[in-house]
Amino acid sequence: MAQVAIEMVKNTGIDFDRLMTLLIRNAAAELTTYYYYTILRANLIGLKGEGVKEIAETARIEDRNHFEALMPRIYELGGKLPGNMNDFHDMSACPPARLPDNPSDVEAILRVLVEAERCAVRGYTEICNMTVGKDHRTYELASAILNEEIEHESWFSEFLGEGPSGHFLRRGETSPFVSKFLK
Repeated sequence: MAQVAIEMVKNTGIDFDRLMTLLIRNAAAELTTYYYYTILRANLIGLKGEGVKEIAETARIEDRNHFEALMPRIYELGGKLPGNMNDFHDMSACPPARLPDNPSDVEAILRVLVEAERCAVRGYTEICNMTVGKDHRTYELASAILNEEIEHESWFSEFLGEGPSGHFLRRGETSPFVSKFLK
Protein backbone atom coordinates (compact mmCIF):
# COMPACT_ATOMS: atom_id res chain seq x y z
CA MET A 1 0.00 0.00 0.00
CA ALA A 2 1.29 3.45 -0.91
CA GLN A 3 0.99 5.55 2.25
CA VAL A 4 1.89 8.86 0.62
CA ALA A 5 -0.47 8.18 -2.29
CA ILE A 6 -3.31 7.53 0.15
CA GLU A 7 -2.47 10.69 2.08
CA MET A 8 -2.31 12.80 -1.10
CA VAL A 9 -5.66 11.51 -2.36
CA LYS A 10 -7.33 12.08 0.99
CA ASN A 11 -5.90 15.61 1.19
CA THR A 12 -7.57 16.59 -2.10
CA GLY A 13 -11.03 16.54 -0.57
CA ILE A 14 -12.16 13.51 -2.56
CA ASP A 15 -14.68 11.36 -0.72
CA PHE A 16 -12.11 8.60 -0.29
CA ASP A 17 -14.56 5.92 0.83
CA ARG A 18 -16.83 6.68 -2.15
CA LEU A 19 -13.85 6.49 -4.53
CA MET A 20 -12.79 3.11 -3.13
CA THR A 21 -16.34 1.82 -3.42
CA LEU A 22 -16.54 2.95 -7.04
CA LEU A 23 -13.17 1.41 -7.92
CA ILE A 24 -14.07 -1.94 -6.34
CA ARG A 25 -17.58 -2.01 -7.82
CA ASN A 26 -16.22 -1.16 -11.28
CA ALA A 27 -13.54 -3.84 -10.94
CA ALA A 28 -16.36 -6.28 -10.12
CA ALA A 29 -18.25 -5.09 -13.19
CA GLU A 30 -15.20 -5.67 -15.39
CA LEU A 31 -14.56 -9.20 -14.16
CA THR A 32 -18.21 -10.24 -14.27
CA THR A 33 -18.61 -8.68 -17.71
CA TYR A 34 -15.61 -10.68 -18.90
CA TYR A 35 -17.39 -13.84 -17.70
CA TYR A 36 -20.79 -12.96 -19.19
CA TYR A 37 -19.24 -11.79 -22.48
CA THR A 38 -17.64 -15.24 -22.75
CA ILE A 39 -21.13 -16.77 -22.76
CA LEU A 40 -22.56 -14.11 -25.06
CA ARG A 41 -19.71 -14.51 -27.54
CA ALA A 42 -20.16 -18.29 -27.62
CA ASN A 43 -23.77 -17.75 -28.68
CA LEU A 44 -22.94 -15.35 -31.51
CA ILE A 45 -23.37 -17.90 -34.28
CA GLY A 46 -24.82 -17.98 -37.77
CA LEU A 47 -24.45 -15.33 -40.45
CA LYS A 48 -25.45 -12.44 -38.18
CA GLY A 49 -23.59 -13.61 -35.09
CA GLU A 50 -20.26 -14.31 -36.73
CA GLY A 51 -20.01 -10.68 -37.81
CA VAL A 52 -20.23 -9.53 -34.20
CA LYS A 53 -18.10 -12.24 -32.60
CA GLU A 54 -14.69 -10.64 -33.17
CA ILE A 55 -15.80 -7.31 -31.72
CA ALA A 56 -17.39 -9.02 -28.72
CA GLU A 57 -14.13 -10.92 -28.19
CA THR A 58 -12.08 -7.70 -28.26
CA ALA A 59 -14.43 -6.06 -25.74
CA ARG A 60 -14.29 -9.20 -23.58
CA ILE A 61 -10.48 -9.26 -23.47
CA GLU A 62 -10.30 -5.53 -22.84
CA ASP A 63 -12.75 -5.80 -19.95
CA ARG A 64 -10.48 -8.40 -18.38
CA ASN A 65 -7.57 -6.00 -18.91
CA HIS A 66 -9.57 -3.26 -17.20
CA PHE A 67 -9.98 -5.49 -14.17
CA GLU A 68 -6.25 -6.28 -14.19
CA ALA A 69 -5.41 -2.55 -14.37
CA LEU A 70 -7.85 -1.53 -11.62
CA MET A 71 -6.78 -4.14 -9.08
CA PRO A 72 -3.32 -2.68 -8.33
CA ARG A 73 -4.75 0.82 -7.86
CA ILE A 74 -7.32 -0.49 -5.40
CA TYR A 75 -4.54 -2.11 -3.34
CA GLU A 76 -2.24 0.93 -3.66
CA LEU A 77 -4.97 2.96 -1.99
CA GLY A 78 -5.34 0.47 0.84
CA GLY A 79 -8.42 -1.27 -0.53
CA LYS A 80 -8.90 -4.94 -1.20
CA LEU A 81 -11.13 -7.19 -3.22
CA PRO A 82 -13.68 -9.36 -1.41
CA GLY A 83 -12.53 -12.85 -0.52
CA ASN A 84 -15.72 -14.37 -1.89
CA MET A 85 -16.47 -14.32 -5.63
CA ASN A 86 -20.23 -14.34 -5.03
CA ASP A 87 -19.94 -11.17 -2.95
CA PHE A 88 -17.72 -9.60 -5.62
CA HIS A 89 -20.20 -10.47 -8.37
CA ASP A 90 -23.12 -9.06 -6.41
CA MET A 91 -21.43 -5.71 -5.76
CA SER A 92 -20.85 -5.06 -9.46
CA ALA A 93 -21.44 -1.47 -10.56
CA CYS A 94 -23.41 -2.79 -13.54
CA PRO A 95 -26.12 -5.43 -13.82
CA PRO A 96 -25.04 -8.83 -15.16
CA ALA A 97 -24.77 -8.97 -18.96
CA ARG A 98 -26.74 -12.20 -19.07
CA LEU A 99 -27.65 -14.15 -22.16
CA PRO A 100 -31.14 -13.15 -23.34
CA ASP A 101 -34.02 -15.63 -23.15
CA ASN A 102 -33.59 -16.42 -26.85
CA PRO A 103 -29.84 -17.13 -27.20
CA SER A 104 -30.08 -17.17 -31.00
CA ASP A 105 -31.40 -13.58 -31.15
CA VAL A 106 -28.27 -11.68 -32.18
CA GLU A 107 -29.99 -8.31 -31.86
CA ALA A 108 -31.01 -9.11 -28.27
CA ILE A 109 -27.40 -10.08 -27.52
CA LEU A 110 -26.25 -6.78 -29.03
CA ARG A 111 -28.68 -4.88 -26.80
CA VAL A 112 -27.19 -6.66 -23.76
CA LEU A 113 -23.68 -5.79 -24.94
CA VAL A 114 -24.42 -2.12 -25.63
CA GLU A 115 -26.23 -1.63 -22.32
CA ALA A 116 -23.28 -3.16 -20.44
CA GLU A 117 -20.94 -0.72 -22.18
CA ARG A 118 -23.22 2.23 -21.45
CA CYS A 119 -23.22 1.34 -17.78
CA ALA A 120 -19.41 1.20 -17.85
CA VAL A 121 -19.20 4.60 -19.57
CA ARG A 122 -21.37 6.11 -16.83
CA GLY A 123 -19.25 4.50 -14.09
CA TYR A 124 -15.89 5.66 -15.41
CA THR A 125 -17.22 9.11 -16.18
CA GLU A 126 -18.20 9.40 -12.52
CA ILE A 127 -14.72 8.33 -11.39
CA CYS A 128 -13.09 10.77 -13.83
CA ASN A 129 -15.30 13.63 -12.64
CA MET A 130 -14.43 12.81 -9.03
CA THR A 131 -10.66 12.57 -9.56
CA VAL A 132 -9.86 15.12 -12.30
CA GLY A 133 -7.21 17.52 -11.06
CA LYS A 134 -7.08 15.76 -7.68
CA ASP A 135 -5.99 12.12 -7.97
CA HIS A 136 -3.91 12.08 -11.13
CA ARG A 137 -3.11 8.37 -11.19
CA THR A 138 -6.69 7.20 -10.67
CA TYR A 139 -7.95 9.80 -13.14
CA GLU A 140 -5.51 8.68 -15.83
CA LEU A 141 -6.46 5.03 -15.32
CA ALA A 142 -10.21 5.71 -15.32
CA SER A 143 -9.86 7.96 -18.37
CA ALA A 144 -7.96 5.25 -20.27
CA ILE A 145 -10.64 2.69 -19.43
CA LEU A 146 -13.37 5.18 -20.33
CA ASN A 147 -11.84 5.67 -23.79
CA GLU A 148 -12.01 1.93 -24.46
CA GLU A 149 -15.53 1.59 -23.05
CA ILE A 150 -16.75 4.40 -25.33
CA GLU A 151 -15.30 2.55 -28.31
CA HIS A 152 -17.02 -0.68 -27.23
CA GLU A 153 -20.35 1.10 -26.95
CA SER A 154 -19.83 2.63 -30.39
CA TRP A 155 -19.06 -0.71 -32.00
CA PHE A 156 -22.18 -2.38 -30.63
CA SER A 157 -24.47 0.60 -31.25
CA GLU A 158 -23.43 0.63 -34.92
CA PHE A 159 -24.53 -3.00 -35.26
CA LEU A 160 -27.89 -1.98 -33.81
CA GLY A 161 -28.21 0.66 -36.54
CA GLU A 162 -27.99 3.63 -34.17
CA GLY A 163 -25.70 5.48 -36.59
CA PRO A 164 -22.04 5.65 -37.52
CA SER A 165 -19.51 6.24 -34.78
CA GLY A 166 -16.27 6.68 -36.69
CA HIS A 167 -14.64 3.96 -34.55
CA PHE A 168 -13.06 0.91 -36.12
CA LEU A 169 -12.15 -2.52 -34.79
CA ARG A 170 -8.59 -2.71 -33.60
CA ARG A 171 -6.34 -5.07 -35.51
CA GLY A 172 -3.66 -6.95 -33.61
CA GLU A 173 -3.81 -4.73 -30.54
CA THR A 174 -6.04 -4.79 -27.50
CA SER A 175 -6.35 -2.14 -24.81
CA PRO A 176 -4.37 0.61 -26.55
CA PHE A 177 -5.28 3.11 -23.82
CA VAL A 178 -4.99 0.76 -20.82
CA SER A 179 -1.97 -1.29 -21.91
CA LYS A 180 0.52 1.00 -20.14
CA PHE A 181 -1.14 0.11 -16.82
CA LEU A 182 -0.65 -3.60 -17.48
CA LYS A 183 3.16 -3.56 -17.61
